[in-house]
Amino acid sequence: MTHPFKRLCWLSPLLPLAGCEAVVLRPSGDIAARQAHLLVQSTLLMLIIIVPVMALTVWFAWRYRASNRKATYNPDWDHSTKLELVIWAIPLLIIVCLGALTWVGTHLLDPYRPLDRISAETPVDNRQPLQVQVVAMDWKWLFIYPEQGVAAVNELAVPVDRPVEFTLTSTSVMNAFYIPAMAGMIYAMPGMQTTLHGVFNEAGEYQGLASHYSGHGFSGMRFKAHALDDAGFDAWVAQAQAGGEALDRARYLELEKPSENVPPMTFAQVDPQLFSRVVNMCVEEGRMCMAEMMALDAQGGLGLPGIANVAALSDPGRGTPRPVLGLPPFQVSGICTVEELDRMLASAPAAPQPRDPSPLRGRGLDAPQGILGLGLIPNRLTQSVPQVGAEQNL
Repeated sequence: MTHPFKRLCWLSPLLPLAGCEAVVLRPSGDIAARQAHLLVQSTLLMLIIIVPVMALTVWFAWRYRASNRKATYNPDWDHSTKLELVIWAIPLLIIVCLGALTWVGTHLLDPYRPLDRISAETPVDNRQPLQVQVVAMDWKWLFIYPEQGVAAVNELAVPVDRPVEFTLTSTSVMNAFYIPAMAGMIYAMPGMQTTLHGVFNEAGEYQGLASHYSGHGFSGMRFKAHALDDAGFDAWVAQAQAGGEALDRARYLELEKPSENVPPMTFAQVDPQLFSRVVNMCVEEGRMCMAEMMALDAQGGLGLPGIANVAALSDPGRGTPRPVLGLPPFQVSGICTVEELDRMLASAPAAPQPRDPSPLRGRGLDAPQGILGLGLIPNRLTQSVPQVGAEQNL
């Protein structure tokens, strides 16, 4: 007789899963919770097909096995209208439902779209979102708080039940910013700017990470996201302001160099134009910003004199090719005065707000109305990343 313990040995691989935390399905932020609901609903819809198919596969194999002499043998059968209707109609209806659910959810959970509620029970009031500028570096995360004038490396602190607007960019390669308990993933790309909105509804310490491979130190691009009450967040800012170290352009260039497993650190003062210079790829002294270059291009360029408007690149950095033949690495020199460039970077327009987000509906709200109840949402959200200073004349 087989011992009962041996019968249960096949369950032993499931024991390590008991220590896993299903943070994606049990998040602490409203946006991540609605994304989890969308994932569960989509999975249940697909299981309507998957479960019967798996069950019928086992049933057919058992019923029409070679030893079952009672099974009906009909070698001339080749068509059944009823069976064809079931096989094609039900998957088609499920695809239509999935498409409608995904289309509405994609617009409702657009990362560029400002939050329309704090939680299912709490609407957004007049409280302005917390601005956090994020820079993906090799291999660490830099968080700049422009309103508070502080910055942190590999550490994020935000208040609970307050919308957070992340503005993201990267220094060298494309990366992906992801806090599973708060909101979805979004890419950070060099020379570009992306936006993500999110909120924490429960205080605690959560995991943030880079979900896109970016090189040798990728596995160490993790940080702690602290969701604090208002008093706790103010205390964290005060502690950062008391640190004393400033993050200017020279200190940023040192921090930008590739390094792995960097411990958390804070900066008491931050150059107010640092993030704009990172986006415009002109943190180095004397280098032309993309905003300046686009403004010149809009006026027709510099012509032949612009060919010689270059300087040697003293620190090419990671990813810069080393040519065997030809010129060594160089950079285009800026021609704007300091005052002109300051005005150009300071005049970056804010991201456009949705004209009327009210027609969008999601979980717990009224469904969009239209033909068959699945009509088009009247106001489509069109978000575009502004080109900093592109339209400004020198």
